[in-house]
Amino acid sequence: MKTLFFKSLPSTQTYLKNLLKQDKTITSIAVVAGIQTAGIGSRDNSWNSIEGNLFLSFSMKISDLPKDLKIESASIYFSYLLKETLSELGSKVLVKWPNDLYLRDKKIAGMITNIVDDRLVCGVGVNLVSSPTGFGHVDIEIRKEILLKNYFKNIAKKVLWKQVFSKYKLEYYTNKNLYTHVNGAKIHLNNTELQDDGSLKINGERIYSLR
Repeated sequence: MKTLFFKSLPSTQTYLKNLLKQDKTITSIAVVAGIQTAGIGSRDNSWNSIEGNLFLSFSMKISDLPKDLKIESASIYFSYLLKETLSELGSKVLVKWPNDLYLRDKKIAGMITNIVDDRLVCGVGVNLVSSPTGFGHVDIEIRKEILLKNYFKNIAKKVLWKQVFSKYKLEYYTNKNLYTHVNGAKIHLNNTELQDDGSLKINGERIYSLR
């Protein structure tokens, strides 16, 4: 995947979206910043920028995604691939539905997904070396370049959603002491049922990730 590196950007997500709108011929591309001054997190929250952490956005054509991947579950898919990449390097991280990586009860990474024309755009923030109050950082020492190389290699394998989800489903019990947000409400994941398409059943209603 072609990767553009910047010392500083307001937001890798905003930069990449603008780039895709200007050049319709771009297929797979990634943008990495050493620091962000206006990072975007889930639910339009800011993602605090600390130098040394990973600030990444990447894009793929929707037609290049695994054929059985529902776009609504892209956050789970790419979050789990990131989790596996870190696990291969010795980390004990887990995926909290639908788009966060946790160590025990501390968030150490987050992901958001958006559609720009015929492309999926994913924004990723990972606390590699330090974290704001209330958050955590990864439990291994890892160079940013190695993490990116291994993550993009795992993405390029185009593992089927069915294979990724079968592993995530076995690990979903690790979410049971955590919370997610649905339509502005804080929901305890202990009261949810994970469905085969990646949605959650909450009080009889099926909820899909919109991040």
